[in-house]
Amino acid sequence: MSTYSYDPGSSPARAQRDPERIVSPDAPSPLGPYAHAVRAAGLVFCSGQGARDPATGKEAGVELDEAGRVVHYDIRLQTEAALANLRGVLEAAGTSWDRLVELNVFLKDMSDFAAMNEVYGKAFPAGGPARTTVGVADLPGDNFVEIRAIAAE
Repeated sequence: MSTYSYDPGSSPARAQRDPERIVSPDAPSPLGPYAHAVRAAGLVFCSGQGARDPATGKEAGVELDEAGRVVHYDIRLQTEAALANLRGVLEAAGTSWDRLVELNVFLKDMSDFAAMNEVYGKAFPAGGPARTTVGVADLPGDNFVEIRAIAAE
């Protein structure tokens, strides 16, 4: 019977380089102490991107009342904005849309699935990467969709 001992100092991923934080000028500033993405082991791990416009700081596709409460939102516009922010992160990391290997979509309301999927399909006309879509109880800000991704370098 053979045994295997793990030496993290000699792993192929470690030999490539240490993880590198990526910050994109084309995506909204993170709302917490995290990077837009981290490059490690030949992959780029992108933090979730919502619909916040990097220039204005406001979420796309949202109508607010005088008190600042959401009275209407357009999941199509939100999905387009989230995908645009994700594209900016990928470009800052030196990779591209066609190098995506996995996406996770978080929806505040699963009844928005068909409309989100319609926009998503236009972004990936030849078929996209592996994907999971889940419903969540809440998202930060006035986001109704958030998308995170993993891409090859």
